[in-house]
Amino acid sequence: MKFSHFIPAVCLLLSVACSNKDSNSLDEHAPETSLADLKVYNGLEVTLFASEPMFSNPTNMDIDARGRVWVCEAYNYRNQFNPKNPVKKEGDRIMILEDTDGDGKADKSKVFYQGTDVNAALGICVLGNKVIVSCSPNVFVFTDEDGDDVPEKKEILFQGIKGVQHDHAIHAFLFGHDGRLYFNMGNEGGLLVDAKGDTVVDVYGNKIIAKGKPYRDGLALRCNLDGSNVEVIGNNFRNNYELTVDPFGTVWQSDNDDDGNKSTRINYVMEHGNYGYKDEITGASWYKRRTNMEKEIPFRHWHLNDPGVVPNVLQTGAGSPTGMSMYEGTMLPEVFQGQIVHAEPGHNVVRAYPIENDGAGYKATIVNILEGQKDQWFRPADITVAPDGSLFVADWYDPGVGGHQMGDVDRGRIYRIAKPKSGYKITPPDVSSPDGAMQALLSPNPATRYIGWSALASFGDQAEGALQKLWTSDQVRHRAQALWLLGKLNNKGDAYISQALADKESNIRIEGIRVAKLLKKDILPIATLLMNDSSVQVRREVALALTGIATADAAEVWAQLAIQYNGKDRWYLEALGIGASKTEDLYFKAWKKKVGTNWNTPANSDIVWRSRSKYAMPLMAELIKASDEKEMLRYYRSFDFQKDPSKQQVLSMLVQQTQGDKVLYALKHMDASKLKMTPPVMNALNKVLDQYAGKIEFVELVSSFKLQSRANDLLQLGILYPDSATGKESIKALLDWNRIDLIDRVLNSKNRDEAQAMIKALWPYMYEKKTIEIMERVVMDSAKEMELRKLAVKTFGGPWESEDRLLTLAKEKKIPITLQAAAAGVFQTAWRSTLREEAAKYLKLPGSKEGASLPTVAVLVEKSGDAVKGKEVFKTVCNSCHRVNNEGVNFGPDLSEISDKLPKEAIYTAILYPDQGISFGFEGWRIKLHDGSSAFGRIVSETEDKIDMQYMNNQQTVLKENIQSRTKLESSLMPSNLQATMTEQELVDLVEYLITLKKKDGSLSLRQ
Repeated sequence: MKFSHFIPAVCLLLSVACSNKDSNSLDEHAPETSLADLKVYNGLEVTLFASEPMFSNPTNMDIDARGRVWVCEAYNYRNQFNPKNPVKKEGDRIMILEDTDGDGKADKSKVFYQGTDVNAALGICVLGNKVIVSCSPNVFVFTDEDGDDVPEKKEILFQGIKGVQHDHAIHAFLFGHDGRLYFNMGNEGGLLVDAKGDTVVDVYGNKIIAKGKPYRDGLALRCNLDGSNVEVIGNNFRNNYELTVDPFGTVWQSDNDDDGNKSTRINYVMEHGNYGYKDEITGASWYKRRTNMEKEIPFRHWHLNDPGVVPNVLQTGAGSPTGMSMYEGTMLPEVFQGQIVHAEPGHNVVRAYPIENDGAGYKATIVNILEGQKDQWFRPADITVAPDGSLFVADWYDPGVGGHQMGDVDRGRIYRIAKPKSGYKITPPDVSSPDGAMQALLSPNPATRYIGWSALASFGDQAEGALQKLWTSDQVRHRAQALWLLGKLNNKGDAYISQALADKESNIRIEGIRVAKLLKKDILPIATLLMNDSSVQVRREVALALTGIATADAAEVWAQLAIQYNGKDRWYLEALGIGASKTEDLYFKAWKKKVGTNWNTPANSDIVWRSRSKYAMPLMAELIKASDEKEMLRYYRSFDFQKDPSKQQVLSMLVQQTQGDKVLYALKHMDASKLKMTPPVMNALNKVLDQYAGKIEFVELVSSFKLQSRANDLLQLGILYPDSATGKESIKALLDWNRIDLIDRVLNSKNRDEAQAMIKALWPYMYEKKTIEIMERVVMDSAKEMELRKLAVKTFGGPWESEDRLLTLAKEKKIPITLQAAAAGVFQTAWRSTLREEAAKYLKLPGSKEGASLPTVAVLVEKSGDAVKGKEVFKTVCNSCHRVNNEGVNFGPDLSEISDKLPKEAIYTAILYPDQGISFGFEGWRIKLHDGSSAFGRIVSETEDKIDMQYMNNQQTVLKENIQSRTKLESSLMPSNLQATMTEQELVDLVEYLITLKKKDGSLSLRQ
């Protein structure tokens, strides 16, 4: 589900097809058919554990110590956006599925809980007799005190989380090897509130509000089992769907990009790390221009050129990442043991990511475990490890991957991946003795591991013997599990921590540091001991452990760590930056004293670049003066993260001491509100403004320095370049300055082209109230040209704020009758189906030849037509502009393969509301000639001296020497009332014919 806000058009079409549920579609999507389509890793077997009607739409699952599968259903998923889908008034269910005879198939199911408060829950975690269910705005803890699988208590652990029924809100909890709960929430979560109603304050004294003070967007967190001592361990993710933790305490998770940008990723969550989804300081989106901006979107998306952003382990391209687990079993082949396993519904695949060390961080490759070969409905939403080491996969099974939509409400599958012919008989753990509890601790199943850990913790010193066996074994991951408990033993824990810090295994030394931090030991002696460790990953952990220790001795340790930076390891550089984050000046001065005059080496210049110390800025200025114009950009960008007031003075000196673009960038990175303007700076500013007049740099400086005397210059740029960033940002500055008078002056002028340009420049800002009000005045002004008013109506599409206002105008019957078709087009292309249906109640929709208003597109797509009759309609109505199979007029787009490009719904929309989707290359143009006449149509060819134009069958050649101006039309050249030439049935027949136009084996066929 998430899973993503991207819904391919084909998925919408499939959801319509699915709702019919004829016999063919049932066979095609039957459980046995979808199972046969799956391809599993060589040497493994995939079997169907359970499917509908036992449950449907599984979003998340957990497996208890008895091997039973607990599933969150989402039958009622976002039903406010899916009015066609049925609703369970009783609410969604938490199901328990059980295989009682050990044959690997569930034969028993029961409802643990049902209610509207768990509609489309996105997380479940079974911990003994307690079950944690994540369902924004709440995290519930259900308690089954008597073991009858009926909860006696339902309590709130956390609440107040934003994004109710939003895939980007709170996700599943996980019991970590250290005895804490780990969880995350995406960029819609917003904040965390405790059961008493108070905003949670984390262990660092920060309120958990993801608005940039200090945390942003998606968060990775951990806390004690009772919800106390919450800690944010990473922030600034987009939709970090689920995390997992290895025995050493290393946290891993996936993150989804802004959909369609091929930038999904796997992260190692470095403690206190910023992961770059938004600008760390301003919160600006990743696509907003910035100095030293990455060239490729997958890197730009995460601000990877910015100092203070932790690198990614792996970028996995497009996708919709969801459930994740750490595989600690032995049933699967060695390539999967001790590795991350992950569900990727966007690619119809379950994967593993074998991890390798990469300097102070990690890198990974991809190995597929389970793939859907042809059935694109295979949507693995979660993956969990059973007590016997087999893998269970929850399959949402749907034509889409969520994004607030689903095409099928009834289906859902759970698959088991195991060795061939292996049964599924689970013996519950016996934790009555330390040895039995130790065996439970080693289970690959988190729920079993929790029972073992809890029992060992309760045994106290009596557990030492069993844990000592693990500590001295040759299995390093088992030793790691033991250390978390050994470190807590009375009077003996320190000795085990000391042994860990001296261990030959670097991961054990890392864990030793983490155990000491967990138990609030004095970190400085440990840091001093390990500051020259042979492992750069251990030194990374030492740097992170220094965070907030404001002593001279700690600064010396940090400086010693810093001089070991090799100039290539970004992971290590970021760890150093995080370690100094609360003591920048103290630590930087200690490092500068240590390196002395040798500070200007390639490696040391990185330390300067990454530092947030005020003492780094004069050194960055020296680096800028000595660098070329490409390298200087990274240093100028670093100034954006400096907060000390001395920044303005350093940049002012650069203005006076450099030339060319170095002056421009020094001005760009100043904070005008904190700058004492001097004559040299003012002279330089005016000179640069003259140099860059008409360019985006001019706009940036005028806006940054709030030079309202240049408002008319910005106005002209907006009119001249409405489709470019230069024009749009010029108008944005005028909006910010509230210069509505200048904007209205253009909109009310007699110059039609300038008014149209102004509307286009304003269009991106229709989420703002003042812009909506401006556009509403244009729509309602009957004195203005109809084409301009239609364009203004069109701008209401997209942002929910403007769409909602347009709906209000429709309800209040304020939309003029002549503009209702344009408004209906806006609603028809709106993402929210509820908006489309609501608007249809208040607007007069396009009428047919019979005079009556046509039904909505949603109703039309359900109707069946006659393709043969539709072909005749096409010859009568459409042949004069469009071609099919080399017949017709080549004026509009060729429709020979239209069904390959558009689903049925989109074809209806194109016919009824042509202005909503003008094909590239078929835009209309109006060319004004010097003699006062005009040419109108689409441009079919252009040379240095002439333009050839076409309108339907008519062609015209215009000499460029006669052209005064040309303007691209925002209205389609296709007639806006084409449907009025047909009856409703003829329209349905026409579309039935158009959906048969599909390329097949190199030829066109009419499917009947």
